[in-house]
Amino acid sequence: MEAKNFMEEKPSIEKTQSMEEKELHVVKKHKDTVFRMLYNDREKLLELYNALNGTVYENTGELEICTLENAIYMGFKNDVSFLFDSEMCLYEHQSSFNPNMPLRDLFYISRQLQKYVVGKTLYSSKLVQIPVPRFVVFYNGTQEQPERRLLRLSDAFEKKVSSPELEVTVTMLNINLGKNRELMEKCKTLREYCMFVECIRKYAAQMDIEEAVERAVTECIRNDILADFLSAQRAEVIAMSIFEYNEEEEMKKIRADEFSVGRETGKEEGKAEGKAEGKAEGKAEFVLDLLENLGGIPDGLRERILLESDLSLLKKWHIEAVKAKTVGEFMEQAGLSENT
Repeated sequence: MEAKNFMEEKPSIEKTQSMEEKELHVVKKHKDTVFRMLYNDREKLLELYNALNGTVYENTGELEICTLENAIYMGFKNDVSFLFDSEMCLYEHQSSFNPNMPLRDLFYISRQLQKYVVGKTLYSSKLVQIPVPRFVVFYNGTQEQPERRLLRLSDAFEKKVSSPELEVTVTMLNINLGKNRELMEKCKTLREYCMFVECIRKYAAQMDIEEAVERAVTECIRNDILADFLSAQRAEVIAMSIFEYNEEEEMKKIRADEFSVGRETGKEEGKAEGKAEGKAEGKAEFVLDLLENLGGIPDGLRERILLESDLSLLKKWHIEAVKAKTVGEFMEQAGLSENT
């Protein structure tokens, strides 16, 4: 595998780095996270990559971590990004659902690819090759989410188009205990990380967060859950975990306030929109009810139907669902696929 060393940039590039970063609004010294710290270890990161992709790679020397260290790029941080097997993978851990991840990842991958092609001309008649971008979000928040969810940049487009000329697809995986069992069985580190987070939440419901984290770390070490990692980095992990938990709770309060204010100020102007959304949601449920009688509905198809707000399109799907004899026949007639 051919890998480009991101640390070996030309002196001329380095001289302009501080000015360039200032122009691009890069903020230094961002608070690190336990997830990011855990997966800065190449062996653990390769274990996660193998579990996600069904591979059995062993050579960690071919894996190059290229995360923008201690920085927020254009206001958005990324937990782990790395080059491996001609792929540039961006992994993110989140405890709050964020539908804007495709746009965030678009900004971030653009920056990384700019660094990757330094020294190459894009005006050449020769095709400049780049690694395949891969985007994954590991979600373990308390809000109910499906085991697997696809987030697309085109979902944010103000106007819906059948064939977007620019698309970014992010796979969001729910890693709460009991979810994505196959992945958890394959990746011991990820499974134990989730057990650690769950342990903190359990004690946080009974005591102050500082004491809860201390007790969770002690209990996990005793039960051989991330024992080596927690023992070696105990003080740092405790500080990070307290920060992350408080940040998560603060975000919940902010969103609750936004929701409350939004309900009061937007009641009148939202009535018409709410009625339309209700009609769309009801029509989507009708379509799904019909398809349930035809067999299992793929998660991607279910999500696509539930997200559709165009009543005329939902009406068309409803007609096709009535006529179809199988889910596959419906998808063919409606121009949909399992991962559409």
